[in-house]
Amino acid sequence: MNLPNKLTILRVCMIPFFVAVLLCQGGENQTLRIVADVIFIVASLTDLLDGKIARKYHLVTNFGKFMDPLADKLLVCSALICLIELGQIPAWVVIIIISREFIISGFRLVASDNGVVIAASYWGKFKTVFQMTAVILLILNLEPLKLVADIVLWIAVALTVISLADYIYKNHKVLTEGSM
Repeated sequence: MNLPNKLTILRVCMIPFFVAVLLCQGGENQTLRIVADVIFIVASLTDLLDGKIARKYHLVTNFGKFMDPLADKLLVCSALICLIELGQIPAWVVIIIISREFIISGFRLVASDNGVVIAASYWGKFKTVFQMTAVILLILNLEPLKLVADIVLWIAVALTVISLADYIYKNHKVLTEGSM
């Protein structure tokens, strides 16, 4: 197993620790929130690192192609669900974000069956940056940053919808014609 794949597995293994620390004591302990934020940030950075290493050293594998995006979705969705539990974001926001991930994953699965690879778009990359930034700010839960966290979250939701529309527009033939 190569280093990028080990980093992906590490990211998945960090998720239960992140969730446990964030939800410990009902999310009321600010020190534990900071620890949870550090875990989330480190896990997020492994995503950047594993991708750069895999591309630079030609270590791209089928396992990595499958697990890397799955690990990202598990990390972000776990954080968002915890934030619902802590009463910091409404469930409908998370439903929009998770629904988009399911729809895009479905598109990619159908495309893959037809030998087509659907690459991440810039909208999708911006969406990820804003989602992760929103999660980091929301986990911190600091009063002076609440407005900033809310604005970043709203931008993340908007980019989630925009990136979904972009994927559907660019790749609708995958579903309607079976190939592109």
